[in-house]
Amino acid sequence: MPDQVIISEESFIKKGRMKKSPLLMSDGEKKAWELQMSLGIRDYLFSIGQPLVYKKDGKMIAEYSDGQIKKL
Repeated sequence: MPDQVIISEESFIKKGRMKKSPLLMSDGEKKAWELQMSLGIRDYLFSIGQPLVYKKDGKMIAEYSDGQIKKL
């Protein structure tokens, strides 16, 4: 039987870019973090050619990188 390879728990944990846990953030810090995350998501989706889809006034909206907005 071949030797077993033991993988440490640290290998399974993905290290992110957060400098502070949301649990320890003030209200102002949380709002700034949420805004930064939403802009990052929009940029990422547009970079791969996908629209940003969200709910507005009870209707689903698709927003495209060229500024076009469509109701779904």
